[in-house]
Parts: sequence; C-alpha cells; structure tokens
Amino acid sequence: MQRYQWLLFDADGTLFDFERAEGTALEQAFGLIGVTFDPGYLATYQHINQALWQAVERGEITPGVVKIKRFELLLQAIGVDSSAAALSANYLECLAACSELIEDASEVLQALQGKYRIAILTNGLQVVQRGRLARSVIRDHIADIIISEEIGFAKPAKEFFDIAMARLGHPSLREVLMIGDGWTSDIQGAVQYGIHACWYNPGKKPRPTALEITREIASLRELVEWLE
Repeated sequence: MQRYQWLLFDADGTLFDFERAEGTALEQAFGLIGVTFDPGYLATYQHINQALWQAVERGEITPGVVKIKRFELLLQAIGVDSSAAALSANYLECLAACSELIEDASEVLQALQGKYRIAILTNGLQVVQRGRLARSVIRDHIADIIISEEIGFAKPAKEFFDIAMARLGHPSLREVLMIGDGWTSDIQGAVQYGIHACWYNPGKKPRPTALEITREIASLRELVEWLE
C-alpha cells in the first residue's frame, strides 16, 4: 500500500459535525437579534448558503462575500426586516463556539497521529474555523490549517493547493492523501492537482463522475483500518 506522509482533511462534514452546528448557531443568532426562529428558516438558509459556496468553488465570488450575502438573501426570502450584518456577526460567533465532531473523528485522529502528519484544508471563514479548532479536542493533532478566506483561493482551485503544499513544506504529491466529503472541492480538486483522494461518503451517494479516486469510505474508522 502507498505510504503517506501527510493526511489532509476537509473540516465541515468530514471532521466537524457542521449540519448540527449550523442549525444550533442559526437559531441562536436569530435569538440574539430578537427574532423568533422558525425551523423552516434552516432549509431556506442552507439552500442559499450552498449555492453561494458553490459559486466560491467556481471562483465567481470570494468567501468574504458569502458572510453577509447569505443573510441578505435569507432575510429577504423570509420577509424579516433586520440587519444582515448583525445576523452574520452573531451567527459566526455562535458557529465558532460549536466544535462538535463527526462520530469517531477524535479517536481516528488520535490513532493516526504519530504515524502521519495531519492538516486541515477548508473552504471556510477564518473566525469560524480557527475558533472551532481552538475549542476542539482534536486541536493538538493538527499541524496546520489552511483556510480559503485567509489565502485568497478556494478548493478546488490549483492555487489553493499550491499554497497548501508550500505551507506543508512541499511534500512529494505521492505522499499526500486528501480526505473529504465534498466531491468537487475535495476529491476533484485533489485528483486534478495530482494528490491521492479518499472520499468520505457516509450517505453512500453515487459517484457524481467516473473520476478515478484512491479510496471511498463510509466511516472514518475505515480510514484507520486501511492505513494501518
């Protein structure tokens, strides 16, 4: 089996339980601006947010634009007259405090640490990603975190991976494995760059394309079994 030096993990949906955190943070953020939260707001927000982050992946907008734009569109969609900037600030603060992990994430990273160097590569916002990692039990397992908002490029752009590889000391691409749940940003981005890719696919979704990948797993524990 190929021996890797670096394991590069996506953050949201791969290590961090973003779906649960997202709902909790949104409800708290509405409470902080004095607006009663309707559970239906979450689905509306997720639809808007997903579309904007897909635009980030295509290089059409920057992560910084997403911060406010998603809440401008959400407030417009639900007919609430309030400050998008205030809602955004509250949401980011609440989300940064939500450091719940995907099942087995902590145990898996603990098992892998010492045998591999581990980094996080994320299309995210600085205040959220650094805030969550600082509060998380996995923080001591992570050698570096590369965040799209900080470096000015987002996965799957070649420039994102160029900067990531430079930050990691220019390892041989043959010794790098990307693990993520995002097909376009994580898997397609890695394969196109020349990095081996492991698709974390707990929902066992059909592959979007015939892109050749190194591995597919439905649980993080499968990663330990495979790499050990």
